[in-house]
Amino acid sequence: MTFPFDIALVWLDLAGVFFFAVSGSLLAARKQFDIIGSLLLASLVSLGGGVIRDIILNTGPPAAFTNPAYLAPPVLATALVYFLFSSAQRFTSLLTLFDAGGLALFCITGTLKALALGMNPVAAVLLGVTTAVGGGLLRDVTANEVPQLFDARDLYALPAFTGAALTAILWVSGVFNTLSAFAVAAVVFAFRVVAWRRSWRIPLAVRGWHRLGPDAGISRGRD
Repeated sequence: MTFPFDIALVWLDLAGVFFFAVSGSLLAARKQFDIIGSLLLASLVSLGGGVIRDIILNTGPPAAFTNPAYLAPPVLATALVYFLFSSAQRFTSLLTLFDAGGLALFCITGTLKALALGMNPVAAVLLGVTTAVGGGLLRDVTANEVPQLFDARDLYALPAFTGAALTAILWVSGVFNTLSAFAVAAVVFAFRVVAWRRSWRIPLAVRGWHRLGPDAGISRGRD
């Protein structure tokens, strides 16, 4: 490694926590939650994935409960949305942009932490994806939204898989460093946002099924 690994991992993790926390507070504002609900939803989405990761890795209490620094981003995100949302609400893409930022960083940190603890690359990739999508899943279920992870009209897990796989490949090749970490994050972020803006889709679970439209859900085609 060409950078202090532990320090870099914590900073990447905290940045991901902040991005996800903002997405949680934005959704809370859109749902007209009060400020306590906003803080709780921001905390759930931003810390949930990391807690799942640390529990699976069995490294002791999750970092969110042992490092007070992890509590600052949700509080900051809640305050920023509280004071700025009156002007930010016109930009409906903000939630997706912040969510994409958190997804890009968490798929890297989840994979890195697993690799550093000796997990094989395939398992590390799976854990990286779990870290990236876990918080968003908890956020959407709690806010009574269709989870983006299971929304056939959106790509969510695939960008996370891409980032986790690239991270594992670079690590195994011995060329992972600060620059490559930012490059992977940029690729995942761009993939997620472009897929959202261009309405990219992947095949449905059964061939012959079709989508009726953006608001009609999924309907079975003729047998």
